[in-house]
Amino acid sequence: MNVAAIFSEFPVLKSDRLLLKRIEDQDFDGVFAIYNNERVFEYCGIIPKHNKDTVKKMIGHFERDYIKRTRIKWGIFLKDELVGIIEAFDFNQKVNMCTIGYYLAESYWGKGIATEAVRTLLAFLFMEGKVNRIQAEVMPQNESSKKVLLKNTLTYEGTLRQASLWSGKGIVDLEIYSILREEYIK
Repeated sequence: MNVAAIFSEFPVLKSDRLLLKRIEDQDFDGVFAIYNNERVFEYCGIIPKHNKDTVKKMIGHFERDYIKRTRIKWGIFLKDELVGIIEAFDFNQKVNMCTIGYYLAESYWGKGIATEAVRTLLAFLFMEGKVNRIQAEVMPQNESSKKVLLKNTLTYEGTLRQASLWSGKGIVDLEIYSILREEYIK
């Protein structure tokens, strides 16, 4: 894993339509719109946030986690508008793997944005970050997220039954999807 490529300078990633970049204080309205929506987190281990001060502090936490090299969150921008968040976390250097997650503002669902953002992140993590395995955990009911992963050629590995405690959800089943560097490069 090339930790320096991931954490030395905040990586800015581009695709045909999207810009993935650091979330800053001026992006507060977009971040709040995402976190304030119950439907966005219906299948996530995240509790929606309805308090503006809490969300303001979260933006600082995004930076803190990046500096600590534990998690990196990119804002997904479409024409200068924050439309979602994508992240890489649980970096395991011994195994050379990480986990990804993403969520979009509800008004941008079904437009191919998550698929394109995941494709862009995979390219960066495999080619620049030299990660060997990338995985995602999905609640079995989250059909939309599973489609995004399958379109990006991740493989369904199985279901971990009652395997995780997710905030606001209790103990949940999780489906695991993954892709290896050798599969990506083919």
